[in-house]
Amino acid sequence: MVLKPQDVLFLLKLIAIDERCWTYNELAVELEMSPAEVHAAAKRAVVAQLAMKREGRIIPNIRNLEEFLIHGIRYVFVPERGEMSRGIPTLYAAPPLSSEIQASAEPVPVWPDPEGEVRGVAFSPLYRSAPAAAQADHKLYALLVLVDAIRGGRARERNLAIREIQKRLAHYGKH
Repeated sequence: MVLKPQDVLFLLKLIAIDERCWTYNELAVELEMSPAEVHAAAKRAVVAQLAMKREGRIIPNIRNLEEFLIHGIRYVFVPERGEMSRGIPTLYAAPPLSSEIQASAEPVPVWPDPEGEVRGVAFSPLYRSAPAAAQADHKLYALLVLVDAIRGGRARERNLAIREIQKRLAHYGKH
């Protein structure tokens, strides 16, 4: 079994929706993946111990997921940086980090998207459908931005993202 980036996207979506009941078909639509892809992601997440089955439901294993996001994801899903592109801001250029870090004069990192309103340096998203899914869910967008900062940010960005993601994971299931 090999963990795939869509497995992390699936887990981040579970964090974003908190303990709301969901179906594979609903998540497939929201993540712009097929139901089979979502089901396979859930299965791999359970095998990798990043999620667990409880009362017939799949829920994130917060402790293991936190450890993986903080210490492992940047080595497993290394981002690619590209040329100037139109896209959707990420890393320090998007909330929640944009309020903490003053932008410099250099171009901001963006997920390439022809519909994007910002011009910046291409930064590969965690998974191909992540930008579209993020545009429809601001909580998921924030989580993906934080994960991007851990994957490819500078030390200060990474440290801010780690603290923020720890807070968000700690609030899972405690509405």
